[in-house]
Amino acid sequence: MKIVGIVGSPRLGGNTETLTQIALEEIQKEGLDTELINLAGKKIEPCDACGTCRSTGKCHINDDFETIYAKMNEADGIILATPVYFGAATPQMTSLISRCYAYRGAKRPFEDKVGGPIVVARRAGHNFTFAQLMFFFMISGMIVPGSTYWNIAFGRQKGEVIKDEEGVRTIKHFGRKLAWLAKKIKSQN
Repeated sequence: MKIVGIVGSPRLGGNTETLTQIALEEIQKEGLDTELINLAGKKIEPCDACGTCRSTGKCHINDDFETIYAKMNEADGIILATPVYFGAATPQMTSLISRCYAYRGAKRPFEDKVGGPIVVARRAGHNFTFAQLMFFFMISGMIVPGSTYWNIAFGRQKGEVIKDEEGVRTIKHFGRKLAWLAKKIKSQN
């Protein structure tokens, strides 16, 4: 079993990546494979609503989306992590989400997979951004485990998020719950 953690921050090694890695480490402790995918440096254009994917099964836009989508499709679970940019997810993350939604056509490729969001901000904007990512999981028919609080933490400069002890505890618990849920679902199939 494998869980992918997709980091939507354009900054490598930042707080969002740190928190995602913490969640993935907890998942690994539960015996699942993990992969961290950074969107930083990758080109993912937003969906242009052409409808090509619905008829051909492939997007006409030639960028890094197909590789990431294939990993999401093969995984048993998906974590989407983003810092807050002007009260919302990063453009990289929203482009990924829009392409996944349009690309699915009549099928629901992420149906019954597990997943959940992780959000980091300096001060505010967590709630809307958290909800924005949750919409992706809900629309996709995915199953999202709870934690001890919302999967959010505070930090601006690289490494500051580690000082948010409650945020780190919440993310660790989320990682363990995600692994537990993934194993439960797998054992039922």
